[in-house]
Amino acid sequence: MIDWKRVAELRDEVGEDGFDEIIELFLEEVESIIDLFRDETGVDQLEAHMHFLKGSALNLGFQNFADLCQNGEILAEQGQGDEIDLRAVVECYDLSRADFMAQIAQKFAA
Repeated sequence: MIDWKRVAELRDEVGEDGFDEIIELFLEEVESIIDLFRDETGVDQLEAHMHFLKGSALNLGFQNFADLCQNGEILAEQGQGDEIDLRAVVECYDLSRADFMAQIAQKFAA
């Protein structure tokens, strides 16, 4: 679900303080779009939302979530946005976030 190798690479690239800021920003920005999906709004910009979510997810190692968003982006690009299961996208994000938050401290304990 989480690509911990990618997470470690990012942490090494930006340092511990920068990494904490990136996590905070990632969660804030991604959850603003996820909230649109929860409310069943935001579908008018589905392709752009899926593209943004995919890129954000790849940067922080949320691999399964990124894959789901990439599939959604492709469907939206092809005019098949109504085939995207937004509940599955939200659920995958929630599970990925929970997994990430549960393990991040122990993965990088001193």
